[in-house]
Amino acid sequence: MTNLEGKVIVITGGGQGIGLGISQAMLAAGAALLVAQRSPLPSNLASQDWVHWVETDLSNPDSYATVANAAEQTFGKVDVLINNAGFMFEKPLDDLQLEEWNRMIAVNLTAPVFLSKHLLPLLRADKGGSIINIGSIEGLAANPEHAAYCASKGGIHALTRAMAIDLGKDNIRVNAIAPGWIRTDLSDDYINAQQDPDTAWEDLYKMHPAGRIGEPEDVGKLAVYLASDDSTFVTGQVIVIDGGRTSKLPLPF
Repeated sequence: MTNLEGKVIVITGGGQGIGLGISQAMLAAGAALLVAQRSPLPSNLASQDWVHWVETDLSNPDSYATVANAAEQTFGKVDVLINNAGFMFEKPLDDLQLEEWNRMIAVNLTAPVFLSKHLLPLLRADKGGSIINIGSIEGLAANPEHAAYCASKGGIHALTRAMAIDLGKDNIRVNAIAPGWIRTDLSDDYINAQQDPDTAWEDLYKMHPAGRIGEPEDVGKLAVYLASDDSTFVTGQVIVIDGGRTSKLPLPF
């Protein structure tokens, strides 16, 4: 098993969904966590000795300094930053409002930029480290009425490559994970709300050559690799984890 003992991980939105899967994988590998998000942590995470929570709203620019200060005061160093927090809504372009667009970009794209900036001194002081941005297969292709979300995740992918170039001299690696369909309460509710849930689940599985959808721990295992010293020659990459979905061409029958 990959060993992250002694490493300090800062993760945004690490208390739910994919973020929770990443947090649990990091803890299992021996890391200490600072989880930055608006809501309190679930009890199974909050009860862990090496987990700390900082309450923050990443749509607010003041949040970047709040997280950086909490990391310095709590641990005195940072080895890995995981920019995971984000949200999605469906809205046709005709109905999209400027304030909705601005909030999407603020949380999904601007926060990763400036949180990374605020944590650079701690990353540099620890002789480098790893930044992991959570993108999406919707940064590569699109679902209907997802213009704002797709733009934010496409921006994350481009940002990742640019940051890797700029920060390589500091021994800071920057990569992105682009998940496909990952099981969460929200995604399960979406399928179960369809007119014929059984058929919807069957059709969803058929979209994936792996024969299943992803689990949060699948993303967590990949994040542990990118956080570890096993990946010191991996930087500037957008790694798709989708069970082969985006590699499969659709057939008309």
